[in-house]
Amino acid sequence: MKIMFMGTSDFAVEALSALCENGFTPSAVISQPDKPRNRGKVTPTPVKAKALELGIDVFTPDKIKNGEISETLEKYKPDLIVVAAYGKILPEYVLNFPELGCINIHASLLPKYRGASPINFALINGEKETGVTTMYMEKGLDTGDIIFTETTPIYDTDNAGTLHDRLAKMGGRLILKTIDALKNGTAPRTKQQEPSSYAPMIDNTLRKINFSDSAENIVNLIRGLSPYPSAFAKFEEKNIKIYEARTVTINTDAYPGTICDDKKLIVKTGNGCIEILSLQPESKKRMSGEDFLRGRKSGHFE
Repeated sequence: MKIMFMGTSDFAVEALSALCENGFTPSAVISQPDKPRNRGKVTPTPVKAKALELGIDVFTPDKIKNGEISETLEKYKPDLIVVAAYGKILPEYVLNFPELGCINIHASLLPKYRGASPINFALINGEKETGVTTMYMEKGLDTGDIIFTETTPIYDTDNAGTLHDRLAKMGGRLILKTIDALKNGTAPRTKQQEPSSYAPMIDNTLRKINFSDSAENIVNLIRGLSPYPSAFAKFEEKNIKIYEARTVTINTDAYPGTICDDKKLIVKTGNGCIEILSLQPESKKRMSGEDFLRGRKSGHFE
């Protein structure tokens, strides 16, 4: 079976590694172009870096919608294209090229959380479980028929980083199971059932903490955006990234956003209080809530 792999992020690296370690090394990899990272230094995507390490031919077209990779497809003639966190919608000429189709590894239990940020929104919305789905790709956004799913609980200690890493490893296992089933002609095909939900790209409007919201919702937002891109709030007119918090029981009638303790960074919300455990003030290093509070006896987050 000739396989082509399309992916960009760290999530996709796990799947690429699993393929290579189990006798399914792709003949070619397509990833997004190198971009400025790390203070402006242009660096390859995690998938491109891994493909180069493994000695796999890798291509990084700016666009693919108008036949830009037609020659690459004709050159490598993949029987199957495996897609994981590539970041662009595949046009029909790509979807229709391989005999076995294009298979996507998606980090949710479809049809929940179609879209760009399924890991984040599972945490933000307080889900108790999530998982990974392999699916046949079609024109719609994550609407194709399901092949396999694997489920995991979401633990109270999870944030977007820990959940991402666990789901990435699950995705690597699940794509191997999927390829075996495709080879044997035993791959199931299950239509997605409504209702569905959508997880859009994260923007600064979502990242900004509203302290009038409930303590539980704020903690879930912080977990869902930690460690990157992180939730934030304003304190003394400067942005503060907040990475870790928990709900606490404190009796106070303070206004939402007010610091309510002089030893721990406890902040009143619209319903209950949170203790901020880890944060990063603007132009400073990450620190504990207690270190941030040291020298301050009062204050207000906005």
